Amino acid sequence: MTKRHGYALLSALAALVVILSGVIYVTTRHDHGTPSGTVAGNGPHRGTGVAPASAGTWVGAWATAPSGVEPDTATTGTAGRSVRNVVHVSIGGTSARITLSNVYGQSPLTIAHASLAVSAGQNTAAARAETMRRLTFGGTTTVVIPAGGQVVSDAVRVNIPQDTDVLVTTYSPTSSGPVTYHKSARQTSYIAEGDRTEDATGTPFDEETPFWRYLTALDVINHETDGTVVVFGDSITDGITSTVDADRRWTDVLSQRLRAAGQSGENVPRYSVVNEGISGNQVLTGGLERAADSPSGISRFDRDVLGRPNAKVVVVELGINDILRNPRLADPYKITDGLRVLVRQAHAHGLKVVGATLMPLGGHKKWTSAREIVREQVNAEIRAGKVFDAVVDFDAALRDPYAPHKLRPEYDSGDHLHPSDLGFRKMAETFDLRLLKGAGQAEL
Repeated sequence: MTKRHGYALLSALAALVVILSGVIYVTTRHDHGTPSGTVAGNGPHRGTGVAPASAGTWVGAWATAPSGVEPDTATTGTAGRSVRNVVHVSIGGTSARITLSNVYGQSPLTIAHASLAVSAGQNTAAARAETMRRLTFGGTTTVVIPAGGQVVSDAVRVNIPQDTDVLVTTYSPTSSGPVTYHKSARQTSYIAEGDRTEDATGTPFDEETPFWRYLTALDVINHETDGTVVVFGDSITDGITSTVDADRRWTDVLSQRLRAAGQSGENVPRYSVVNEGISGNQVLTGGLERAADSPSGISRFDRDVLGRPNAKVVVVELGINDILRNPRLADPYKITDGLRVLVRQAHAHGLKVVGATLMPLGGHKKWTSAREIVREQVNAEIRAGKVFDAVVDFDAALRDPYAPHKLRPEYDSGDHLHPSDLGFRKMAETFDLRLLKGAGQAEL
């Protein structure tokens, strides 16, 4: 081989490496490693507002954990109906994308039409017409999500204000059950017959629903937010006793505090907050009704925390159901060992972990003095700094000073386990925002 031919061959090889590197980057970066559905359908429509590449940061504006299978949807799913999910974003942005999940489905889910719009107000199916955007998936308007899979939409350019409701609507023309949903939304969403995906009036959406279906995330490009705080927990984080349609979960109030602190110039991180709570969730054991429903905290941590865009900190509020739902007396050290597994997973991805003490449950129907001892042992390990990078002491903040095994009456929703709206606010106000500083902690 001549020298001239050798140089030509080296140049060709170098060009090939550059091309392959670009392909790998585009393939892996788009969805942070989460599986996408197969794409089918016609080419992209004009006027979809598809966003170009941007130097801004993708962060989570809203998220929820798929909690199981919606009852009575095994055969037809939502065939022939439009599902309008109403979600409240913690921050705004200039572009948006969504994640749809068929993780509990047993057959491929066809989404023939999907849209996103800013709500015209609170507690309504009506949209601000000028914000209505048709969503595409890999450039096409129809997407098929395989059973057990999820898909991320293309980005659309749209101005979403902070602290507002967003409407995400999907239409499925064919039978595809069962439906993957989040049961305890504490937010009213809507259903309409037929394809009403881009209807801005909201008039056809005459059926109300307490669930979120298929939709598991809404991400935005925000030029003033540096990352995402993922709150990982059980029904207390899920806000199961908070007022419906009022956004009074403790994570909602935490988000409000972070926004206010950033706007006033306080030296705290500029983060969004997303809620990955599942009612009944445990650290070690999955759901009792179906093996697939409400997977253990350990098994869902990768999906629900590490899969969130630009995650910086995870706040863990989990463990009380391991005590309450164990038919025998739970081992406190197995619970704390399980929490340490979560910490190690987070550290491997550069996330800081803030852990919460387990709150009082005296007076609850499953409370016993033996279970109280287990709770106190778990809290002792947490407070001693043997589990998490930092600690927020919800137990100390909400317990009755005259009966420390119980919630203070004003913080009790009435079931002696879950907080009232005032209790959720107290949780958020107890949280020291400076704990969110410093990602990438060393393993304990």
